[in-house]
Formats: sequence, C-alpha cells, structure tokens
Amino acid sequence: MTGTTIISGVSVSHADASVDDIEAAAGETERAVVESLLAEPGVEEAFALQTCNRSEAYVVTEAEADGVAVLREQFADSRPEIRRELDHESALRHLMRVACGLESLVVGEDQILGQLRGAYETAEAAGAVGPTLEDALLKAIHVGERARTETAINEGVVSLGSAAVELAAEERELDGATGLVVGAGEMGTLAATALDDVVERVIVANRTHDRARLMAANLDGDATAVGLDALGAALGEGDVVVTATDASEPVVDEAALAGAGDTLLIDIAQPRDVPPAAATVPGVEIRDLDDLQAVADETFAARERAAGRVEAIIDAELENLLAQYKRKRADQVISAMYEGAERTKQQELRTALSKLDAEGELSAEQRDVVESMADALVSQLLAAPTKSLRDAAEQDDWSTIHTALQLFDPTDGGAPRQLHEASPEDLPPAVREGMPPAVLEQLNAGDD
Repeated sequence: MTGTTIISGVSVSHADASVDDIEAAAGETERAVVESLLAEPGVEEAFALQTCNRSEAYVVTEAEADGVAVLREQFADSRPEIRRELDHESALRHLMRVACGLESLVVGEDQILGQLRGAYETAEAAGAVGPTLEDALLKAIHVGERARTETAINEGVVSLGSAAVELAAEERELDGATGLVVGAGEMGTLAATALDDVVERVIVANRTHDRARLMAANLDGDATAVGLDALGAALGEGDVVVTATDASEPVVDEAALAGAGDTLLIDIAQPRDVPPAAATVPGVEIRDLDDLQAVADETFAARERAAGRVEAIIDAELENLLAQYKRKRADQVISAMYEGAERTKQQELRTALSKLDAEGELSAEQRDVVESMADALVSQLLAAPTKSLRDAAEQDDWSTIHTALQLFDPTDGGAPRQLHEASPEDLPPAVREGMPPAVLEQLNAGDD
C-alpha cells in the first residue's frame, strides 16, 4: 500500500429502494461479497454490510476510478436511481451515520451498531480489513457508541422488532391478545420483548426448539415455545404474528396460514419469511418493512433534536479521522525519506571513518563525535522538508505527497530510493523549497 489509498462505497437502502430491491442487491453472505471484492485487481481492502434495510459494500484502492468500477460491477443489477455511490469522505460520513442509526428505518435503533460490528469482524476474519478500513470502521463504531451514551437518539422505539409491535398496537387491540414470534434471533428477541409488555401471552416458534425455549424463559410474562413443526397450530392461536427468521426461503406459506383466522402478520425478515401469495389467505393481513416507514417517521419527529447533536458529534469525529489519515500519509513519506537518508548517512560514515582510521587510530570518543555530527546533519537537513510534507498533508496537497511517495517508495525492491540518486527536478516543490542551497547544489552535481 502506498499510503494514498482511498475508500469508495455503494449503498442500496430503504431510503431509495424497496425491500425487493435491497434483497436483490445483496450477496449470498457478507463474507462472500468481501471475498469477491478482494479478488478484484487493485482492491486492497473490502467490507460489506447486509441487513434487512440495506446492502452496502466498500473497497480501498489507490485510484478512485478503480474502486468505482469494481462496485458498479458488484451492484450492476441495481438500478442507478436506487444506488448511492460514495466517495472517500462521504463514505466515512455515511458509515458514521449508519453506526449512529441516522440512516436506519427507525432512527436511532440499536441493532445496527451490533450488525456493523459483526460485519467488521466478518471482513477482518476474511483478511479484508487493512489500516484504511480499520480506522474508518472502528471510528464509526466509536461514534455510534458516543451517540447512544451522550444523546437521546435511542430513546423510545429503537428496533424493527419494537417498531413492528408499535405498528400492531395501532391496528389491533392487544390487551388480552396472543402474540406469536417466529424466529429466536436478535430481531425476534426484540420483537418478543416488546410484545411481552402489551399482550397477554407470547408464543415463540423457532427451528431449534431449545433456542425458542430459552428465549421464552427470559420473558417476564406468560410465554411458551414450540418448534417449526408446530407452526400451523401456533398460527391458529396468534392474533399478532411477527416473523423474523434468517431463513433463505419463506417459512410461513399459504398452507401454514390456512387455519390462522383473523391474524395480523408483520414480516420483518430479510429475505422475507412470508411469500406475497400469502396475502390472498382470507382473514390474514400482512405488513412488511415498507409498512414500518410510517412508524419510523413518527419516531424521527420525536428525535430531531437528538439527531442534531449526533450530527455535531459526527462532524467533529470526521474531521479528526480525516486529519488522522493525512498524518499517516505524510508520516509514511517522511519515514521513507528518513530511511533513505539513514542509509546514505551510514554509507558515507563508514567511508569517512575508514579514511580517518587509515591516517591514525580514532578513539571511541572521536568516533562518537563524528557519528553525532552525521546524525545532526541528517536531522537539520530533513527538518524543513518534513515540515513542508506535513503542511502539504494538512492542505490536502496530495500531488506533493504522491510525488514524494514515488521518490521515496519503501516498497521499491525493498530499499528506498536514496536522496543522492535524485535530481532537484525529481523532488516535490514543497520538499525542494525546504532544502538548504548547499544540498541542492550537491544534487545538481550528481555523484561527482
């Protein structure tokens, strides 16, 4: 990596796309997407985030055009109008907004932070997270944590599960009702917890009966657990059903709903747990993620003030992150420059000490004096170029940084290009202008 790598991203989310669009844009798994992107030429790092509300991917490349091309190919089946393309700075801001819940269907919801952390761990396990994405993702997670501890952004309805229950409460009388939750994962747990507060009884159905039993045992009210083999009977008992499995195929079809009777079914799974054809079953009303938008709108109105404070946190943290990237880029050039100078110093020091020893033995103290003088010369000669490069980074003068990286590239055959091999024209203006005249004269004279 040269130190001039940038992040490019693409997001397909509920803000512009339907549930079907998001599902179509997603890969088989987050890891599969990451590994596919990492295999593309020029991609040094990769990250993917897939939830019921979004399908996003990010790559790190040297040239922005390469990153854009790779991501457009990845999302080639998504219409341009639902595909949000993100450049380096907007990708960083977007990741922070996602972590804070500002990009969620339910603004401020907590679940997304855990999903982002999980996606980071997945990409890291695949060997796809390097220094550029690591800084970005860890900063986003940190900002998400700050938003929830320092503001009221997550007060009230903060998950799809609780939003589904609020929607159910608007459409049905839940006092004395029986609620059924299909799926005992994180979203199912949140839905069951919210239902437990408003219905008389909760049934938890899950493929793994032990998992369903454990979830039911953790609820405060009357709760029972069943396996999916008993789903038909459970649907007949449930007045309100929330489906939230991670199954790749629908688990609640028309046949299962045949004896359900008057039932409100809210599907918050991605992919969907309920096929569209199930809406034709008499007495069954189906709501999906798109129907939760109204609940989300009400929640957002109550959180506008908190969102403003979160935006201020993001602005400050983004500025810090960009400055951190700048320092790292400048420091890489400066480090390479000092490595080259150190090699030259050691070479010339050996030559000088050898000549002095030939004329008479040098004492250890005299050797120390000569070596100290050489160290002082290197420090003094490189002080001005070092300051100039750091200033260039702060001023976003990446042409200077990039040219300096080419001149002092530490990956060039394992050894940096040494200063005495260059001419003044090779040096970036910011570096050349900071050098003493005597050094420039020596460069003009070449090795002679």
